[in-house]
Amino acid sequence: MDELDSAIVRNLQEDARQSNRDVARKLGIAPSTCLERTRLLRERGVIRGYHAEVDLPSLNRGVQAMVAVQVRPLSRRVVESFEHSVAALPEVLSMYTMAGSDDFLVHVTAQDIDHLHAFLLDRFTSRREIVGFRTSIIYQHLRKPVLEPLPDH
Repeated sequence: MDELDSAIVRNLQEDARQSNRDVARKLGIAPSTCLERTRLLRERGVIRGYHAEVDLPSLNRGVQAMVAVQVRPLSRRVVESFEHSVAALPEVLSMYTMAGSDDFLVHVTAQDIDHLHAFLLDRFTSRREIVGFRTSIIYQHLRKPVLEPLPDH
């Protein structure tokens, strides 16, 4: 990616709803150049999509937690089954497959602490492949809205 590609990506991360003309004007390039560069960034997979950031409490999701999970046996069948079934749960926001003592880190949300507790009891303690899990409540979630490319060193 060159500097122009990086600038286009940065502008779209700041506000993906702005028009192609607005991005081109901010960068001092022709709208046709901006449109073609953006198309190529999508084709190369640099820009993977556009989304609306949603306020979780507005969706009755006032509590967030990270759940560190260990599963056994560590076989492809068990891991894939766990991934598919847990990712489909409405309380799950995202899931990470980990190296180290925890096999998965699951970002979950619920209405309140009581619903979180019920979710964990109902969905995690009953699964035979889960040999242990730890839950950490999230007080605050700060997200970096614009990512810059890292140097190639």
